[in-house]
Amino acid sequence: MPDSVPPLPVGELAVRFGCVLRGDPQRRVAAAAPLAGGADSIGFLANPALLESLRTTRLGAVILPPAQAADCPAATAALLHPNPHAVFARVAAILHPVAPPQPGIHPTACVHEQAQVAASAEVGPFALIEAGAVVGARCRVGAHATLGAGAALGADSRLAERVTVLAGCRIGARCLLHPGVVVGADGFGNARDGVAWVKVPQLGTVRIGDDVEIGANTTIDRGALEDTVISDGVRLDNLIQVAHNVTIGAHTAIAACVAIAGSTHIGQRCMIGGGAGFSGQLTVGDDIVIGGFAQVTHSLTTPGFYSSAMPVEQMGTWRRLLGRFKRLDALNARVRRLEAATKVRETGQEDDDD
Repeated sequence: MPDSVPPLPVGELAVRFGCVLRGDPQRRVAAAAPLAGGADSIGFLANPALLESLRTTRLGAVILPPAQAADCPAATAALLHPNPHAVFARVAAILHPVAPPQPGIHPTACVHEQAQVAASAEVGPFALIEAGAVVGARCRVGAHATLGAGAALGADSRLAERVTVLAGCRIGARCLLHPGVVVGADGFGNARDGVAWVKVPQLGTVRIGDDVEIGANTTIDRGALEDTVISDGVRLDNLIQVAHNVTIGAHTAIAACVAIAGSTHIGQRCMIGGGAGFSGQLTVGDDIVIGGFAQVTHSLTTPGFYSSAMPVEQMGTWRRLLGRFKRLDALNARVRRLEAATKVRETGQEDDDD
């Protein structure tokens, strides 16, 4: 669990994060909490659907947009800011700081004599650090984690329990890899030879930039010939598959259970909903939003919101729709025959000869 700090005055927080304060600046808060929390805690409101919860809150302080200030109880200090969620994230990080690494190597860890581990780094129980690997300043390598031969972990980065970073992969500074992440496994490279498959050696590696967070059990495959690249500030949720030679641009966020096939290039500042799937060899431009469960089968270049998933229907309705889908080819052929017979073009305009 995160450590805590002594209670802080809301006036100090307001000044630090550029908020307009309505209320007692000396009121102190000790923890982050939902709107149903207690008087010693601070919460936030970003979703207007929660206004009723705001009106009845007993929190000591709430961070909220100026437009909702009148809905905050007078007994609760209001910190007004146009982006309350981001401010709340920063305040919560202050109130619940991550414990610093405890420098040293656990007696059960296996660290190769040719590995380089900074004196300020922490290496946990049963961790494995192979020859030529580098662990930067103030890093934490969790229990049973692996850093393969020649791999590198930048300053202030953390590998949680059972994270595996395989040979030659590079992790930037201030990164966080949650339990079960695998970086640098072989991509799915196979060549067909008759009825058999021939494995294609995966000779690239994985390069991960600074300030990247990767969720539990996400896998990022090494490149086949070139590298798989995850740029600065990317956020990857749990259970994502990133195939070989994929590139993901800076500050893109991808929700859980997304599958990205090989050599897909995703731009900067994209947002991708859970369960989406990407065919290989395509490009997604910058500032594109893709809805959950969408199937991306061609390149997208224009910024905007894209979606392709069909909402759930009652089984009887779905069966009727499916039957109609299956008859579309026959319907299309029938329409074409009628167009030919009546000399009407596909645009709906009659031929000039009529």
